[in-house]
Amino acid sequence: MARVSVAGLGNMGKGMARRLLAEGHEVTVWNRHPEAGDELVAAGAERAESVADLFAAGPVLSMLADDAAVAAVFDDSVLAGAGPDAVHVGMSTISVEAGRALAERHEAAGIGYLGVPVLGRPDAAEAGQLNLLAAGDSGLIDSLEPVFSTLGRRIWRVGAQPWQANLVKITMNLLLIHALEAIAEGFALVERHGIDAHDLHEVMTGTVLTGPVYQGYGKQMADRAYMPAGFRTVLGNKDLGLAKAAADGVGLELPTMSALRQTFQDAIDLGLGDHDWASIAEAVRGSNAPRDE
Repeated sequence: MARVSVAGLGNMGKGMARRLLAEGHEVTVWNRHPEAGDELVAAGAERAESVADLFAAGPVLSMLADDAAVAAVFDDSVLAGAGPDAVHVGMSTISVEAGRALAERHEAAGIGYLGVPVLGRPDAAEAGQLNLLAAGDSGLIDSLEPVFSTLGRRIWRVGAQPWQANLVKITMNLLLIHALEAIAEGFALVERHGIDAHDLHEVMTGTVLTGPVYQGYGKQMADRAYMPAGFRTVLGNKDLGLAKAAADGVGLELPTMSALRQTFQDAIDLGLGDHDWASIAEAVRGSNAPRDE
């Protein structure tokens, strides 16, 4: 079993740490609000007092909210004191620009760095069923295989530069958002004609749209049940911004981007920012009815 550290104990970070502990790894945890680690410490994890302590305890897996959080936690002073054998695995969903800058700062500090964002929700993390999008030095990826194989069903190697994994994650989320929008529009259309969304859901998942996105998120939309949130609408909106920035950076216009961003903003304006991102269906439906109260 391996020694490994986890920085960031939101839903995903906790799920990953629980999985690593359950499989016998020695886990050290850190969060900006220390009480977030109490449950994990009770389950056998060690608590680090600082990010420097995390690096001393083993390779650091970080799962933080956004570009600003990653830059603040792994600032130049922290990297300078991490030591020559330190390794950081960035698993957060961040922009391509932030991914490039992070890799450059780690290289300057002599720290091994990989971009390994994940596909999957917190329950998948706890079950070891994530899909890991790995980019960076192949030898370093190989060395961390015992940890990665504990967390995920498969490691997808997507490039030699860490930021390439960030781009693939952003793109995967964009594809998911398109699917959510399509389901929401389909349900809104049949409902306006008096057909129950559950009937359409049964038809689509029993014929040509059989995948888990259509089954799971489609059921949430048909049931109009969006709490507890597996992935919040505000985070989906953030990811649309990351996709737009990545496209703008290479002069690419994505024709549906403005419509998708408007749908997400409408859902947030309806008070659904902290609901599951399947709740964008309510913005498409044009509904102001209370949900999940």
